[in-house]
Amino acid sequence: MKPAKVPYNQLLDNIGHTIEAARQHAFVAVNKQLVKANWEIGRHLVEFEQQGKERAEYGSGLLARLSKDLTIRYGKGFGRRNVLDMRRFYLAFPKWQTVSAKLSWSHHIALLSVSDAAARKFYEKQAVLENWSKRELERQIDSSLFERLALSRNKKDVLQLAQKGHVVKQPTEVIKDPYVLDFLKIKQSNLVTEKQLEQKIIDNLQLFLLELGKGFAFVGRQYKISIGNRHFYIDLVFYHRILKCFVLIDLKTKQVKHNDIGQMNLYLNYFKTEESVEGDNEPIGIILSADKDEVLVEYATGGLSNKIFVSKYQLYLPDKKILQKQLKAIMEEK
Repeated sequence: MKPAKVPYNQLLDNIGHTIEAARQHAFVAVNKQLVKANWEIGRHLVEFEQQGKERAEYGSGLLARLSKDLTIRYGKGFGRRNVLDMRRFYLAFPKWQTVSAKLSWSHHIALLSVSDAAARKFYEKQAVLENWSKRELERQIDSSLFERLALSRNKKDVLQLAQKGHVVKQPTEVIKDPYVLDFLKIKQSNLVTEKQLEQKIIDNLQLFLLELGKGFAFVGRQYKISIGNRHFYIDLVFYHRILKCFVLIDLKTKQVKHNDIGQMNLYLNYFKTEESVEGDNEPIGIILSADKDEVLVEYATGGLSNKIFVSKYQLYLPDKKILQKQLKAIMEEK
């Protein structure tokens, strides 16, 4: 029996997939060699400095001379800044075995901007776990993700976060406070409605998912639920693949009120009964508000069986120095 005739377009697609896969494997192999070569260059440079008591980072002419000679011999890619990065790379990772082979050279350059070793280790782990692009990694560093996650933990848990990355096992571990929505490019002075805020999030859904973290899948906006003859609309609905539960998000552009929490409780009870299927865990509710009264939230959520979290959002990058100071206080606790 003759094999079935393959349509030309399918032939073209099959060949295309083969080429793309080969190129990807080649890119990975080349990148690994590039990272290793740059690490070795950094090692040679540091060892040379130690022998001659050079201090290239503080005004020595060594880097400028080396950069010029390498460029003459080997072409582009050896500017003074590049050579300095190779040196910094080796100093940050003096053991080759500790260098992640899954990250590109551009990823490692982004990591070098993080001076704290624990934070740098976290971002390295997380970049691998969540397959972040260089741009996504830089975004998370700029938004102080490590500090924001760490401030809700004790000293032991902060150290574990740095070593293992953000491993989600329970609902409290997916919650941030605050959420940083600077990518919406809304000026702090601008007054926006909840509908406008929602539309901005939808327009930047990929970045919003990045801010939410690993495991979130978008289900819908203005999700309609009906109870009797009344209809309600939930701003944003997601499903968390790791926790296996729905996550409902209600947006508030003003300070959250106690009846907002009651409304979220209603949504969660409905989802628990009407939307969740066998194997799903109980849904989670997040009220994302411009402001909140901690005492009011504590009293309004006290005694509720549903998992309701109230977090603030901010439209600008956080002050990294303030967060680092707060984190330092946690790490110095006995």
